[in-house]
Amino acid sequence: MSRWLDRLEEGACVLLLAVMTAVALLNVVTRYLIHYSLAFTEEVVVSLFVWLTLLGASIAFREGMHLGFTWVVERMPRGLQRCAIWLSAALALGLFTTVIYFGVGQIRSERQLGTTSEALAVPQWWYTAGIPVIGALILIRIVQGAVRAQRKLEE
Repeated sequence: MSRWLDRLEEGACVLLLAVMTAVALLNVVTRYLIHYSLAFTEEVVVSLFVWLTLLGASIAFREGMHLGFTWVVERMPRGLQRCAIWLSAALALGLFTTVIYFGVGQIRSERQLGTTSEALAVPQWWYTAGIPVIGALILIRIVQGAVRAQRKLEE
């Protein structure tokens, strides 16, 4: 179970890419067969791409794969390296806490206004809901990545 939870994002990415591919393929096939484009396909693919991007960020935080000033940090004393790890984690936590806050606010506004998507006319907040949900996962992965980086530093 633990290994499955550690790789949650990869499974979600596979699922999202499969759905995006199927929907885009459906659009291509219908465009050539009946000379009519299905407008909803772009809506679905673009919205899922946002989720896919956030899942990729989550994976990168978990694995410590984000771009960083490693050349500078690696030449610092260990104490400063530890401070750099936790400072960058704190800044990332602040950033994604802000993203979650504004994502929840956007969902609240979309629900109050009854905003629906243009093509499918589904509540727009369905698409927006991925931002705070995946954002919460990112917060967990930021801490996991920082703990992993500190353990690696102590080896």
